[in-house]
Amino acid sequence: MAKLVFSYSHVDETLRNELEKHLSPLKRQGMIESWHDRRIVAGQEFNGEINQHFEEADIVLLLVSSDFINSDYCYDVEMKRAVERHDLGKAVVIPVILRSCHWHDLPFGKLLAATPDGKPVTQYPSLDDGFYQVVAAITRALKTLPKAVNAIPAPLAHPVSRVPTPRAETGVTARSSNLRIKKEFSDRERDQARIECFEFVAKYFSNSLDELKQRNPGIEVDFRQVDAKSFEATIYTGGKRRCSCGIWVGGRGFGGDITFSHSGVTPGSFNESMTIQDDGYSLGFKPLGMSHFGRNTKSFLNYEGVAEYFWEMLIQPLQQ
Repeated sequence: MAKLVFSYSHVDETLRNELEKHLSPLKRQGMIESWHDRRIVAGQEFNGEINQHFEEADIVLLLVSSDFINSDYCYDVEMKRAVERHDLGKAVVIPVILRSCHWHDLPFGKLLAATPDGKPVTQYPSLDDGFYQVVAAITRALKTLPKAVNAIPAPLAHPVSRVPTPRAETGVTARSSNLRIKKEFSDRERDQARIECFEFVAKYFSNSLDELKQRNPGIEVDFRQVDAKSFEATIYTGGKRRCSCGIWVGGRGFGGDITFSHSGVTPGSFNESMTIQDDGYSLGFKPLGMSHFGRNTKSFLNYEGVAEYFWEMLIQPLQQ
C-alpha cells in the first residue's frame, strides 16, 4: 500500500476534502493510505509529525494555488523537501493545480501536472470532472512504484483476536519504521520492469512534447513510435531541428536495459543508458553515468526519474 501525503494551504481545505472523497476507490482497494496535517492530534509535535510523514511518503500531492505558493511553510519546507525526494527517486511528486496561478517557472514546474496541460481543477465544468483526472494521474503513478509498495496484503489464513492499538484513542497507529524484508527478484520481474519503464518513458515524452509545444510559440515537435520497444523524439524551432533522440529497450548486455541516443534509435551506439538493479528490497534503475546533470547517480531512479533524466538530456540544447 502506498502512502500519499497532501501538501496544501488551509485556504484550500474544502478542495482537499473533495479530492479525498474521489480517492475513496483507491483506498477501498487497499492501494493507498492518505495523510494530511489535520490528522495531527493534541499533544503531538507539529513540525516533527509533518516531517515524519513527508519522509515516509511514496506520493506527495502539491495542491497548487496562489495561497499555496504564498505560504512559506508549504513552499519553503514541504514543497522543497518533496521535490528533493522526488529527484532522488524516493517519492513521486504530483502537482495538482487547484486554481489559476503562475506556477510553471517554479521548482515543481518541471513536473507533469495531474490534469492535462496543468488545467486548474476549478476550471473544469465541475469539480468531479477535474478530480476524475487527478485520480487517473495518481492511479498511473501508482504503477510506477516498486511492486512491494503496491502489493495488497493477503487475508490472514486464520482469524486472530484484535489487540487494541493507540489508534483507537489518539488517531495514530504505532508501527516500526523498519518494515522492509529482503527478497530475490526473478528474471520475469526484471523483464516486466524494463518494459513498464520504457512504456512510461514513451508516454512521458509524448505528453511533455505536446505541452512544450503548447507553452512555447514557434516550437514544433515530433514523436514517432518506431515499434513496441523504441521511439524517437524531435524538437524544432523555426523549422530547424534543435534536438532529437531515440530511446529503446536494450539487450540486457552492452547498452544496458533502456538506452538513449541523440542520433535516434541506433543499437550499438548510445549516449546514455539505464540498467536495472536491486538493493535486496526493491528494483530501480541506475544510469551508466555519461550524463549526470547534477543528479546523485548513486541512488536508484524510479520510472519517472528515468523519464526526467532522459528528458533533461533531450532539451539541454534549448536551455543553453
